[in-house]
Amino acid sequence: MKTFCTSLIARFYRDEAGFIVSAELVLVSTITVLALVVGLSEVAYGINGELEDVGAAFGSLNQSFCISGMQNNKGSKWHGSHFGDQVDLCDGQNDIRSTAPSSEQGGGQGQW
Repeated sequence: MKTFCTSLIARFYRDEAGFIVSAELVLVSTITVLALVVGLSEVAYGINGELEDVGAAFGSLNQSFCISGMQNNKGSKWHGSHFGDQVDLCDGQNDIRSTAPSSEQGGGQGQW
């Protein structure tokens, strides 16, 4: 078994065609991984944008209501109630923004 492994390693060492295929494979796989990282980053930005649109749609719903009071002839009453929905701080469009990275020491924006 030991002679088989050593002869296999020796054949791989002498085989130059395998080295070229390996170098091409490394180059192609590196480019593929970089393309995937860029593509997935763009997908993440797209998903964040769509989720922000959904959040803005929920935030634009008006939840105001008004219920008038009632009274019967025996003196019992029920006072009405109302609620006026106001715009919240983060209910608008484009509330999520990308910022520059900052250092761990808090020295400023983008300083490493």
